[in-house]
Amino acid sequence: MHDATPLIATVVGGLVLAFFFGALALRLRLPVLAGYLVAGVVAGPFTPGYVADAHIAQELADLGVILLMFGVGLHFSLKDLLAVKAISIPGAAGQMGVATGLGMLLGWALGWPPAQGFVFGLALSVASTVVLLRAMEERRLLDSDRGRIAVGWLIVEDLAMVLALVLLPAIGGFLGAGHDGPAPSVGALIETVAWTIGKVVVFVALMLIVGKRAIPWVLQTVSASGSRELFRLAVLAIALGVAFGAAHLFDVSFELGAFFAGMMMGESKLSQRAAEETLPLRDAFAVLFFVSIGMLFNPQILLLRPWIVLAACLIIVVGKSLAAFLIVRAFGRPPKTALTIATSLAQIGEFSFILAGLGVSLGLLSTEARDILLAAAIVSILINPLLFVALDRWVARHDADTPDDHPDMAGHTVLVGYGRVGRRVLAELQASGARTLLIESDEDAVRDLREQRETGSVEVVIGNAAAAPVLAEANLSGARALIVAVSDPFEGGQIVRAARALRPDLPIVARAHTPECVGHLGGLGASEVVYGEQELARSMFEAAQPRKPAGH
Repeated sequence: MHDATPLIATVVGGLVLAFFFGALALRLRLPVLAGYLVAGVVAGPFTPGYVADAHIAQELADLGVILLMFGVGLHFSLKDLLAVKAISIPGAAGQMGVATGLGMLLGWALGWPPAQGFVFGLALSVASTVVLLRAMEERRLLDSDRGRIAVGWLIVEDLAMVLALVLLPAIGGFLGAGHDGPAPSVGALIETVAWTIGKVVVFVALMLIVGKRAIPWVLQTVSASGSRELFRLAVLAIALGVAFGAAHLFDVSFELGAFFAGMMMGESKLSQRAAEETLPLRDAFAVLFFVSIGMLFNPQILLLRPWIVLAACLIIVVGKSLAAFLIVRAFGRPPKTALTIATSLAQIGEFSFILAGLGVSLGLLSTEARDILLAAAIVSILINPLLFVALDRWVARHDADTPDDHPDMAGHTVLVGYGRVGRRVLAELQASGARTLLIESDEDAVRDLREQRETGSVEVVIGNAAAAPVLAEANLSGARALIVAVSDPFEGGQIVRAARALRPDLPIVARAHTPECVGHLGGLGASEVVYGEQELARSMFEAAQPRKPAGH
């Protein structure tokens, strides 16, 4: 059955194993990504039992990366990209240079050829798209200044890797690796560089001139048909079609093509709906991405070369991150921003594996060096969520140590979330004269409240409301009520559960989109759950009732 249907077997096997080990990791209070990676190791060729098709798993993972970058592009405008270019371009270049140099230094110490040390170091220098964006999304940082810098940094790295993947065969030939004939000239190498950069420029220009108008127009036209199924299909067709076309016509990576497709679609008023339609597929394929990484891992390398793996991990987690931290601080950014960027980049992923595979095929990288790279990548991915937990605690403690920003309050209402619903709730609270403390993780979202914060009509706490230190800073013990206005039911559930644990008698109001969410939030401790569609139906019914004449 497995041989007859390798695609189905790979999808089913990967998702089932990921669910089992992910749930086990959560039970053991470990990062859920650890479970996904272990699932990949179990399904890989280096452990006994079931073996999934590695080639199919990698292609499914590529789909996940495409959809993920497309989703990021939807929330990332050209203005945002240009706003961080001054730090992202030199920052990414400097950090990649430091990591590549450290990799070459390690290769020199091990007696590797210079070309192998260069490829190894270059693979250590670029962060994983999936890991970085997952961490940013979990903390709702993508729309913040820190998130924009990280994404801009990531785009610069992707562009650099696109160039590296095209040039590596030419460089390999220039160095004499994998070639019996004469090495290409310097002129030929310069020509290859110019041709590659030219194709990238043409693709970007085409997206900015044609795509910026054509993609939103297609979405508007399809939306007018009234078919949700056709709209969802249009979104996926644009995301995957542009990514595929960018890769095959312009030699641009799938990730970069999908990002620009999403950014152009973000010009449409339907971008939020497009993001919601791609979310389930993105999450499912992102899981398969981590499973595919685990399948590449040969555990024996940890026994054969433990100290070399440790040295590679230190370059990724310490060397590269320290370089990023110092660069961001050199640009005058606050420590919180510098630590966030440094933590985000303290791992490597998909581009590193592609580069390593190409290096092996060209004779520039040994299979042992590739295995060391894979082991270091998996260790860094496992460590990265723990680093973010430490960062969250540092940020919460640092903000709590700033008494002028968040003085103690009593008899106030705590509002979590300053999105479309949260803004309206805050307006109603202020109209009623209620003292309000707002918790929001996105610093940029609350900039318009600066004047109100100065007058004392509203206090703002920046952070993740599910974290106990942040809720403690909101002084729930003296609060009149808690309103959870975030849209994500899982995030809302975490906040409700944490608040209920801190204060059992606190009135908690939460919002829900489905009847199932009502039960979920109520079971976690919400005193009242407002179901949007039900309230809308009640309001429409009441508005349709005949009004009694005055005096009756």
